Amino acid sequence: MAKEKVQLIVDGKRIDGRTPEETRSIRIEAGILNEADGSAYIEWGGNKIICGVYGPRECIPRHEASPYRSIVKCRYMMSPFASLEEHGRSGPSRRSTELSKVIRETFENLIISERFPNTQIDIFIDVLQASGGTRTASVTAAAVALVNAGIPMKDVVSSVAVGKAGDELIVDLNKEEDNQGQSDVPIAMSHQDRKILLLQMDGLLTRDEIAKMVEMAEKTCDNIYDMQSAALKKIYEKGEDENIEW
Repeated sequence: MAKEKVQLIVDGKRIDGRTPEETRSIRIEAGILNEADGSAYIEWGGNKIICGVYGPRECIPRHEASPYRSIVKCRYMMSPFASLEEHGRSGPSRRSTELSKVIRETFENLIISERFPNTQIDIFIDVLQASGGTRTASVTAAAVALVNAGIPMKDVVSSVAVGKAGDELIVDLNKEEDNQGQSDVPIAMSHQDRKILLLQMDGLLTRDEIAKMVEMAEKTCDNIYDMQSAALKKIYEKGEDENIEW
């Protein structure tokens, strides 16, 4: 028997009570891991994600080292208890391998890696709890962790998913909207020069709808950037900057 489709938009409101352009609650903390060079924790709706950054450090294996730049590596992993879909799973999956690659490529365009030849920079992302939008939340947290580590970057990146559900364009899809909506478009955007560093699309959209979605994402990413900045300022206001080696 076919499963009854959930009505995602009712009287202009989404099933969790949000308006189409409203995000879920977001909380970001920086510098939470003592042994990492940089770290961040993000709670975004039902997502709980931790990120640790190490480096620049010796490249292992050595034959991967480049005399011209630092090698950026990323490992995105979802814990076995993150969601019902991941229950009992451990180790890399096809999805985690894809997202590790997507996130790595995002930051390869930002990190000024030529300053650190023959080294590597590691980005480790662990999803403790998943509820739709883990890739965009991971990019947002990783950007904070990289800044916390003192890794020089051309710009800071913020990320959010936009999409379509109930024939409405919406921002920050939750799990139900991601699974049952008409379209899902994760976008990552640099703050100063407004470059789109990540854009993936699932579903059919018109050219006008895509243009509107990019506009919605840009506005939301500005708000997320303010939260990223506030998280970083908070640890330095507490004197954490005294531990940074220049």
